[in-house]
Amino acid sequence: MFTGIVQGVATVVAVEQPTADFRRHTIELPEHIAHSLQIGASVAHNGCCLTITEIDGRRVSFDLMAETLAKTNLGSLKVGDGVNVERAARFGDEIGGHVMSGHVMTTTPIVRVERSELNHTIWFRLPENLQDFVLEKGFIGLDGCSLTIGTVRDGEFCVHLIPETLRQTLFAQRDVGDVVNVEIDSQTQAVVETVRRVLAQKSL
Repeated sequence: MFTGIVQGVATVVAVEQPTADFRRHTIELPEHIAHSLQIGASVAHNGCCLTITEIDGRRVSFDLMAETLAKTNLGSLKVGDGVNVERAARFGDEIGGHVMSGHVMTTTPIVRVERSELNHTIWFRLPENLQDFVLEKGFIGLDGCSLTIGTVRDGEFCVHLIPETLRQTLFAQRDVGDVVNVEIDSQTQAVVETVRRVLAQKSL
């Protein structure tokens, strides 16, 4: 389980891809995230839950299987790229964002970025299969960040980013055409799908 409060940006320092559907990469974690790590623990990369397979100081390795490569933006990472990282939440931790599973559902591209002195708004294409779950003022996970949805219209949606989010994550560097990982809010999904089932039963 994760909170969607990104703890920092890690740098990819090595990539091995012996086959098209398997990859191992190594990241170097910021000092404040690298303490007390254990093999088998979970760390979210751009919102995708991965399991630690090797530890060498602050350099930590992870295996990416075919499903991960197909559903996320992690397969396009190169040495030198950054990733938003968050260690798994522990019972008793403050949930500053919203509860996230780390199970990325799809990716979507940035279609527009609006910048001004004090405001930063990013517009994304709204994936057709997720339209019923992306609601104005609802929660969404984008590259591991718990964000509030701003406006939803014409196959697009936006989020408004505060300076702290820009400082702590990759979003300050993101631009049109960049692809981000998407995880919809599980409670919203549960409510929408429950209503669908009830309405379907009533129509029989």
